[in-house]
Order: sequence, then structure tokens, then C-alpha cells
Amino acid sequence: MVNFDNLIKTIVKPLVKYPDDISISHQDTDQFSEYILSTNPNDVGRIIGKKGRVAQTIRTIIYSVHVNDGKRIKLVIDDGKD
Repeated sequence: MVNFDNLIKTIVKPLVKYPDDISISHQDTDQFSEYILSTNPNDVGRIIGKKGRVAQTIRTIIYSVHVNDGKRIKLVIDDGKD
């Protein structure tokens, strides 16, 4: 089984200025395995990118990994504006 925490960190670390501030939490629902990516507020724009292109690319890579338990993977980028 794929360790999505490590996969997400491997993709995101080269993009940010503060790699030590990356944290990933995980929640399971009936349909989804949801991963919530939090980082330094100064790095959120780097992860999202212009018009969300970087975020979409990260999601495409994450979603392309096959999961055996039938749940879909969902990546949420926490921008701290809740």
C-alpha cells in the first residue's frame, strides 16, 4: 500500500521555502481517504500556484495512484482562511 503522507511530502518539499512546516493529517470517510496539507502561510501561494495549476498538478499525481480499498483519495490544501 502506498504511504500517501510520504508521497505528498516528497512532491511538496521542493516547492516551499519552509519544508519543516509541512504537516499532513488524514481522515477516512465511507467514500474518501482525505489528506489535509498544511504548511507555513508564506508557502500556500507556492503550493496553489497561478490559477491553481500547481495544486491541480499535485492532485493529478496523487489521484493517479491506485488504491486497493476502493476509496477515492482527496487532497485538501489548508490555506488557513477557515
